[in-house]
Amino acid sequence: MMIMARKEDASVSGFVSDEDRWAAVVRRDWQADERFYYSVQTTGIYCRPSCAARRPKCEHVRFHATAEEAERAGFRPCRRCRPNGASLATQHAAAVAKACQVIETAADMPRLEALAESVGMSRFHFHRVFKALTGVTPRAYGAAHRAERVRTTLSQSETVTTAIYDAGFNSSSQFYSASSAALGMTPTRFRSGGHGATIRFAVAECSLGSILVAATDKGVCAIMFGDDPDALLRDLQDRFSNAELIGADSDFEQLVAKVVGFVEAPADGLDLPLDVRGTVFQHRVWRALREIPAGTTATYSDIAERIGAPNAVRAVGQACASNAIAVAIPCHRVVRNDGTLSGYRWGLERKRRLLEREAAS
Repeated sequence: MMIMARKEDASVSGFVSDEDRWAAVVRRDWQADERFYYSVQTTGIYCRPSCAARRPKCEHVRFHATAEEAERAGFRPCRRCRPNGASLATQHAAAVAKACQVIETAADMPRLEALAESVGMSRFHFHRVFKALTGVTPRAYGAAHRAERVRTTLSQSETVTTAIYDAGFNSSSQFYSASSAALGMTPTRFRSGGHGATIRFAVAECSLGSILVAATDKGVCAIMFGDDPDALLRDLQDRFSNAELIGADSDFEQLVAKVVGFVEAPADGLDLPLDVRGTVFQHRVWRALREIPAGTTATYSDIAERIGAPNAVRAVGQACASNAIAVAIPCHRVVRNDGTLSGYRWGLERKRRLLEREAAS
């Protein structure tokens, strides 16, 4: 069908033709909101592209770069989508920010119904919007925030008892249940640099040099590349200064062999239980990294968009640099916007060779 809608401004950003703009109106694309507006000559009103009102005939539609432009042309704002107010995306962002604040300040994880009610949404709609913008469910966000709060209070409080109250827990049993899951060890062990915790490790050789694999009883906590096996071990000792480090047994050697096998033949895939420790934001980035298919790459901007934080490109780069679990959390699949390789914790040459192997596979 030929689009007959008349163009008001050829410079409407991001949509180079009326066909593009009309297609956004047809699919009610909220991502086009604030990029342009459309007016309907037969009704005298103007709307956002995402407006849920009955779709007009295309020959009655005009496009405008701004709401002000539409009003200067004599059109009234739609009462349904309120194009002269905050966009739907902005409203959703504000609602999620408010919900996050409620989660972060609550003594206990609020119920989904209560969170949805606090921002004026239905339970189902709120859950969908929250996950779309943050990359995690409200419950997962709460768990990650509590984990970070546990780590912070344990490192800053004089005693574990003080940390219980500083972290906002109402009882010691509640605190120990949450902290053990978040830390991979008891709070006392965490405060003492992992004292009494058991971490199994092994150093092997692969085509990319030396590789160290370490794991707690909850999962792999480190996969590191290097040129010097002793340096890799010292790095592990620094990370867990008081933990009990135990050399590999036969079962653990099978795990190491699985990791090395993936490095050499990425097509085999790698699915390991992980003991990942980081901030709420880092967890969101690392989860997005694990969703990048082998043989493909994503840019730092892509990852920022996927986690609902398009302006946090630099923070995404910092989260990639903080990743201590190579290949299982594939930060090597993230490249610059122009496709060139950027910094990699274990060296650009290793990053290049990993990507070449995955592309070939």
